[in-house]
Amino acid sequence: MPRAAPPPAPLAHQATWTFLSNHAHVLICLSRTADMRMRDIAQEVGITERAVQRIVAELIDGGFLSVSKDGRRNHYTVNDKLALRHPVEAHRTIRDLLALLR
Repeated sequence: MPRAAPPPAPLAHQATWTFLSNHAHVLICLSRTADMRMRDIAQEVGITERAVQRIVAELIDGGFLSVSKDGRRNHYTVNDKLALRHPVEAHRTIRDLLALLR
């Protein structure tokens, strides 16, 4: 009986892990495009729209984002003065992270 072919190797854009969390990816998307749709963020980050909704809610609850309505669209503002949450990088702010990644 012939062996099954091995699964294809992941493509570069389909990495199995990344250096930044999905929370960081969502925050980066919204810092670049303040009225980006959840659907578009999900596609960009590679997660479900439901996961984006949960992450956005957590970022709002944590004070990292604020939201206002602009017609039918939401407009997000990043609070870039807050410190990063992990003790290793707590001496840096969201502004520092975003500046590094722009």
